[in-house]
Amino acid sequence: QSDQYGTCSLRKMSAMEALELLDQLVDESDPDVDFPNSYHAYQTAEGIRQAHPDKDWFHLVGLLHDLGKVLALFGEPQ
Repeated sequence: QSDQYGTCSLRKMSAMEALELLDQLVDESDPDVDFPNSYHAYQTAEGIRQAHPDKDWFHLVGLLHDLGKVLALFGEPQ
């Protein structure tokens, strides 16, 4: 597996591009949600910011926590 993914040569994108791609995905763990998946990322980051205003690294983790799910758009299982 590291031979295939270790170089990150399959696709390169910014974090914002990946967040936008999340909106094309129907999340198997929550298929009945009627708002974009990126909204969940922003909602999580904002909730963390309100609870922990002094931990900017934690706000970022909340925003990025689901980005790996975009791999499902490229044939990987969720």
